[in-house]
Amino acid sequence: TKYVEQHEFFFDEVFAETSTNDKIYARTCRPLIDFVFEKGKATCFAYGQTGAGKTFTMMGNKEQPGLYLLAARDVFSKLREGQHKDLSVHLSFFEIYGGKLYDLLNQRKRLVAREDGNKNVNIVGLTDRHVRAVDELITCMEEGNAARSTAATGANVDSSRSHAVLQIHLRKGDKNHGKFAFIDLAGSERASDTMDNDRQTRIESAEINKSLLALKECIRALDLDQRHVPF
Repeated sequence: TKYVEQHEFFFDEVFAETSTNDKIYARTCRPLIDFVFEKGKATCFAYGQTGAGKTFTMMGNKEQPGLYLLAARDVFSKLREGQHKDLSVHLSFFEIYGGKLYDLLNQRKRLVAREDGNKNVNIVGLTDRHVRAVDELITCMEEGNAARSTAATGANVDSSRSHAVLQIHLRKGDKNHGKFAFIDLAGSERASDTMDNDRQTRIESAEINKSLLALKECIRALDLDQRHVPF
């Protein structure tokens, strides 16, 4: 454009394109593992333009494991410590596609979100798997990722068309102890990058951009400590 607005952005950490998933995990997620074992709730978002590498950072491959697997290894490593032997690990994996929820561990069964009397949002019917080892957790992750909605677009030949939410729950008996949520968001796309796509893909892109804007407004409200969060 002829006129460019000047902006300043502040980051806690910046990584080069040569940074490995191990390095990113060590600086962003690893400290949160201890927090979750102390009855905390943590969330890790992968946010950015389509094709930027969000899903690779989360899922990785055999040569370079992603954040999901690196976190799983540390969770089960801590479980072997004496003070945590009474905790169990449970996994759920779902996607948000076109404003609807689908269970990625149960043949993409349609799900419904409900708010309980304590104003907590619960997803009714979501599969909750008890996993006893890293290998079991990897199998669940691969199963869920294979079921996720993807498509070729003008900007990315293998674009994730949904927001994927992987939740690792720690439980003591039947009570929740801690939770770590990994959210691989669908990539934002400029309208000019999607003009050669079919109508369905353009509708998907519009839905994705709208939902990312809504998320941004929620994060902004929380950061500014506003009384009302638009959720």
